[in-house]
Amino acid sequence: MAARSVCGCRTTGDGAGGHDRHHLSATGAQQPYDKERPMATDQLLAASVYTFSLGRLGSSVGAIIALVGVIIAWRALARPSSRPGPVPAIVAGAVGLVLGGLVAATADGGLGTGNGLGGAYVSLILGLIATALGGRALSRARSHAWHTG
Repeated sequence: MAARSVCGCRTTGDGAGGHDRHHLSATGAQQPYDKERPMATDQLLAASVYTFSLGRLGSSVGAIIALVGVIIAWRALARPSSRPGPVPAIVAGAVGLVLGGLVAATADGGLGTGNGLGGAYVSLILGLIATALGGRALSRARSHAWHTG
C-alpha cells in the first residue's frame, strides 16, 4: 500500500529512493508529483509532440509554400519556357519569408518548446532559396526574351 510522505509524494515504503522524484516547475522550484492532481500551468515546460499550436501551423504552412516556390523556381531554371514561370516562385518565396519571420519574431521560447521556431527557420531558408532561384530564373527569362525579341 502506498503511503504519503512528508512532501505529499506517494511512496511504496520500500526505501528504494523513489521518494525524491519531483517535477521542476518553470521557475525551477521542486513540485511534488501526484497522479491524482493535475499539473499546474507553471509546471508545463514544453508542448507535446502532438500539440499543434498556431506557431507550428504558421511555420509549417510557410515552409510548404516556400518549398513549392523552390520547386517552381527550379523548374523555371531548368526549362525557361515552362509554366507557371518564375514570378509565382518569387511570390511563394516571399510568403514563406514573411510567415517564417512572423513566427520567429513572436515565438516565446527557443527550439523544442513547441512554438514553431524550428519550422520558422526552415521556412525562412526555403523562402530565401525560392526567392533567389526565382529571381535568377526571371532575369534569365528577361535576358532571353530581350536577345530573341
